[in-house]
Amino acid sequence: MIFGASGDLTYRKLVPALYNLAADGDLPTAYNVVGFARRDKTDEVFRTELEEAARKFSRQSVNDELWANFAKSLFYHRSEFGNLEGYQSLAKRLDELDATRGTKGNRLFYLSVAPSDFPVILQKLAEVGLNKAKEGSWARVIVEKPFGKDLKSAQALNTVVNEVFREKDTFRIDHYLGKETAQNIMVLRFANAIFEPLWNHKYIDHIQITGAEPLGVEGRGPYYESAGALRDMVQNHLLQLLSLVGMEPPVELSADAIRDEKVKVIKSLRPLSPQDIARNVVRGQYTAGAIGGKDVIAYRAEDRVSPQSQTETYVSLKTYVDNWRWGGVPFYVRFGKRLAKGGTEIAVQFKEVPPVLFSRDSQIGPNVLVIRIQPDEGISLRIQAKRPGTAVNIEPVKMDFHYGTSFGKASPEAYERLQLDAMAGDATLFARRDEVENAWAFVDPIEVAWHTSANPPPLCFYPAGSWGPTEADELLERDGHAWRRM
Repeated sequence: MIFGASGDLTYRKLVPALYNLAADGDLPTAYNVVGFARRDKTDEVFRTELEEAARKFSRQSVNDELWANFAKSLFYHRSEFGNLEGYQSLAKRLDELDATRGTKGNRLFYLSVAPSDFPVILQKLAEVGLNKAKEGSWARVIVEKPFGKDLKSAQALNTVVNEVFREKDTFRIDHYLGKETAQNIMVLRFANAIFEPLWNHKYIDHIQITGAEPLGVEGRGPYYESAGALRDMVQNHLLQLLSLVGMEPPVELSADAIRDEKVKVIKSLRPLSPQDIARNVVRGQYTAGAIGGKDVIAYRAEDRVSPQSQTETYVSLKTYVDNWRWGGVPFYVRFGKRLAKGGTEIAVQFKEVPPVLFSRDSQIGPNVLVIRIQPDEGISLRIQAKRPGTAVNIEPVKMDFHYGTSFGKASPEAYERLQLDAMAGDATLFARRDEVENAWAFVDPIEVAWHTSANPPPLCFYPAGSWGPTEADELLERDGHAWRRM
């Protein structure tokens, strides 16, 4: 059941992902996809709209015969979110679908709605008993981000959700964790003996985690005004990647064992004082510029954005993981909109070798391991090599691994893997309650310093199409480092 079935996420991501799972033979023979939304439409209209969207957004081209079979599983249920009768009729309809289509009472509720709608939907589900699984079946809920806007609201939302669904049946989705390379971080670290012995403060100089988007707010001005880049991307996506890079080996590959280790990393992040925030956190906002040869407007000129907006579209920060493995290693995290290029990557820079064997003119640089999360998923390693010739001239070369070319097929979309995992009850790639709350505990002091303190740090500006404000470059230059250009 997809709540918010008329929304953009359903058409662009959720249903195309389900179609791809069906086309690959990963769904059971009997299943139903029921959309729940306020707009008035029939099953047939819903199916036609979804087919148009799938032909536009699906990872693989839509096969007419496969779609015709898939479409038989698509149904639409109209109701206001707060209308109890709508949930009573939903419960009745689901029982009828179980009887006519051979499904067995398993229920997966996907809340693709604003967080303000969570409480009423969950309450109504509980009132009609849809949150309670019948004997031999299960009932689970997937919750989309943003999960709260600060620690207090996240705790309140967690309380509401856990009053209706057990924690083990609650799946807080972060689509970054569904990406192939994010999943491969543990394999890279723990299945290759050449990396894990070096994965610590003795050999690693620093780590950079970058999320970059050439897009602006794309008509979501009101949402972005209330969220900003820190809440929208850093608190969830980028801190999740940081925890995967920094975690200790889990005792087993179970969901809770892995998430136990991720939480330890987030809890080990050094708390930021107001002085730390002023010195080690940069917030920026894009001004007018050009991307791909096209002029783009400033953030403050975007639709439904305040002309005096103090909302950040760019964040960079320096932090430390204060534990035995990472003591003294800086983690640099940045995210920005309207940057020169799009992509997400983790760059692990190793310490440089002592400059005693080769000429100081050789320009021996550090080894850098780059984990590309998107768009071209893969891993590269920069090493030093001797250039052919009689003289000893050293220059860097890159060993590059691409998922698409190495395995001969495209990686599944993140929402394919995550929806399938939720059906299987595997919560490994979903955020647990304590992960979410500890991430907010780290981020909240920054928001307080920016928006409620008497003397907030300045908002910096950068032209669209650049790599962010100069203050972000200075943040690394103080440590003798520079942001890696993607």
